[in-house]
Amino acid sequence: CSASHSKQSSTAMLIGVPKEIKDNEYRVGLVPSTVRELADKGHRMLVETNAGAGAGLADADYRAAGAEIAADADTVFGGAELIVKVKEPLAAERKKLRRGQVLFTYLHLAPDREQTEDLLKSGVTAIAYETVTGPNGTLPLLTPMSEVAGRMAPHVGAHCLEKENGGRGVLLGGVPGVGAASVLILGGGVAGSNAALIAAGMGADVTVLDRNPEALRRIASQLGGRVRTVFSTPDVIELLCRRADLVIATVLIPGSTAPKLISAATVKAMKPGSVIVDVAIDQGGCAETSRPTTHSHPTYVVDDVVHYCVTNMPGAVARTSTFALSNATTSFVLALADKGWRLALAADANLRNGLNVHDGHVTYRAVADALKLPYTHADHALRI
Repeated sequence: CSASHSKQSSTAMLIGVPKEIKDNEYRVGLVPSTVRELADKGHRMLVETNAGAGAGLADADYRAAGAEIAADADTVFGGAELIVKVKEPLAAERKKLRRGQVLFTYLHLAPDREQTEDLLKSGVTAIAYETVTGPNGTLPLLTPMSEVAGRMAPHVGAHCLEKENGGRGVLLGGVPGVGAASVLILGGGVAGSNAALIAAGMGADVTVLDRNPEALRRIASQLGGRVRTVFSTPDVIELLCRRADLVIATVLIPGSTAPKLISAATVKAMKPGSVIVDVAIDQGGCAETSRPTTHSHPTYVVDDVVHYCVTNMPGAVARTSTFALSNATTSFVLALADKGWRLALAADANLRNGLNVHDGHVTYRAVADALKLPYTHADHALRI
């Protein structure tokens, strides 16, 4: 047996994986292959029954990998030292959290005062996937879901543009003799560049806006003449939104609220039946008219513009998303389990950047600033 699969952990940890309860959320926090790695190192896994069913992962798969199957969420939350999830804990889940417990998941706290206050009251140590960093300022645990959401956005937008869904009745790629739809993408980061790739592949007329010249050069180099790249200013955003059939908003400020780049006045001036797909809705959205929606009720209309603002877009392709996310989180979960959260964070500044809440304190400045709450440096948590 190789060293990587030997029982290396000096202290076994009980790790819990509850079933996600957000509307139509079918992803799961750990896949069986990661469970097996943890079990090989002496850790115990408690997986709620049917937690992986939506991603095609049966209880039997988890048992075979070394997990125990729990009958309900209360058992998982009540016993586990480390909770590994996908989406932020909803109110019912937050009531189950306790001081000394570690929560590792997407949190998106900046636009969510209620969740933040509940986490503070619980005393839990909450590490957010979306603010864990990597080399050169990358966001390795956000990237895979940004890739998925970006690639989904043109498909979702094309569906919303159909007349029966409230759209203009425009085919994204057009047909010979009839022009393609005009697609405007705000942001040339991971989600935006993936959206541009798919929209261009579908035959749309694509323009990408960004304020980072290097991002625009990268997209131009990758996609060539298939997309236009334009430096973003408020005037340009207003002008191109009015011309667009589909606007895909992807602009992100790590850990903070998304900038409101599309004003209500701009929305009112857009074409009737045009569509906004606000990929940034997890962080509050890029349009003043955006508000969170669900897969059950994904759209609403403001001033004849269809808004798609689903906060867990990748949940619709749960199997792809689960494995993509697991590929990114596994090394961090192993570190938290093997070393304990305090030593794992002390040893890895990138993981330490994920600490958002600890023992009643906000430990991520952008969250504290957005919600006007006191800020405690993450290093303080390591000294307690």
